[in-house]
Amino acid sequence: MGSEGPKAITIHVTGFKNFQGVPENPTEAIVNNLKDYVERRGLPAGVTLGSCTVLEVAGDGALPQLYQTMESVISKTDPVNNGNVVWLHLGVNSGALRFAIERQAANEATFRCPDQLGWQPHQVSIVPEDGGITRTRETSFSVEAILKSLKKGAYDVMISDDAGRFVCNYVYYHSLRFAEQKGNKSLFVHVPLFSRIDEETQMRFTASLLEAIASAS
Repeated sequence: MGSEGPKAITIHVTGFKNFQGVPENPTEAIVNNLKDYVERRGLPAGVTLGSCTVLEVAGDGALPQLYQTMESVISKTDPVNNGNVVWLHLGVNSGALRFAIERQAANEATFRCPDQLGWQPHQVSIVPEDGGITRTRETSFSVEAILKSLKKGAYDVMISDDAGRFVCNYVYYHSLRFAEQKGNKSLFVHVPLFSRIDEETQMRFTASLLEAIASAS
């Protein structure tokens, strides 16, 4: 007989600090407040919220913190349970009016402005050993299933096939690569500014996103 009940998973979440043109990054507030929020709201059986980390908006500058977080989690995880680990990355799209589930990341860094450490690459391969800038990596999640679940909550959300070429895409590419190597899953979601969709709605959306990810795992 098959196992009963939902699969036990732990979801680790990252957001970003402020950067040029975005003095207040909504993902920083979301990630910092998420543990308290889900404690009050509750999560489905078998779902655990793991680490909540706010990254620098810098390409190579974000990587030590990102990899330190991911390697620390994996080192404490029984290899049998590696498939129960999910990486959820939140980033802001300051021009967006709705949420966007990112299907893939490109192996290209072309920053429209310098990152917070002053780096501004142009058509550079994020991971040179992966090949050229046309290489992409795709999440192993069914983004359609996650979208369907979120639509039930009446959220204004879409699927995107282009995560840009800035730090969000940079981090997502590394995360997808790491997840593939370790047998985990990774997903990136872009959110609008709080001036477009208010903070309470975004907190509720993120909690619903955790539930949607659990259902799709």
